[in-house]
Amino acid sequence: MRHNKKFNHLSRTASHRSAMLANMATSLIMHKRITTTLAKAKALKKYVEPLITRSKNDSTNSRRVVFRYLQKSYAVKELFGEVAARVADRPGGYTRIIKLGVRPSDAASMCFIELVDFDENMAKAPKAEKKTRRSRRSTKKAADAAEAPKAEAPAEEAKAEEAPKAEEAKAEAPKAKAAKKAPKAEAKAEAKEEAPKAE
Repeated sequence: MRHNKKFNHLSRTASHRSAMLANMATSLIMHKRITTTLAKAKALKKYVEPLITRSKNDSTNSRRVVFRYLQKSYAVKELFGEVAARVADRPGGYTRIIKLGVRPSDAASMCFIELVDFDENMAKAPKAEKKTRRSRRSTKKAADAAEAPKAEAPAEEAKAEEAPKAEEAKAEAPKAKAAKKAPKAEAKAEAKEEAPKAE
């Protein structure tokens, strides 16, 4: 019985399938993107992602385990060097599959599979902003909120203009008091002068 054995054999024997996936994984690690059929890409994704997770722990045992699958020392070196450094912060999902349409000869679904962290164009793509629908009431509130700072601005300007005037008034206040006292002092002096004459 074959219960729960549903993975894609890709029309190959076990040895042929494992050798093909090892070669494809090596090509993906070295070139960061390869073009293949959709079925092979899905099988490769399951094959290579555990190896990339293993590369985060750079130990002799991890290198031996990965070498058992890839059988290429230069691929192991690249995986534990450049690739592991790029994917260190990513918790999973190291590869991306993008469909390309069908192959003209046999109408097979084609795609390319790539390492996510090595695609500069995708990394620079801006995220689309979400547009939300608002009722009229909320737009009125937003308009009122926008007008409120405008109303406050003239009031602040008026205060700013009044401040120098107030300072000038304070500076002139002692002079005005002195000017008011001067006539009174003159009147008192005249009264004193007139008093002796009267005597």
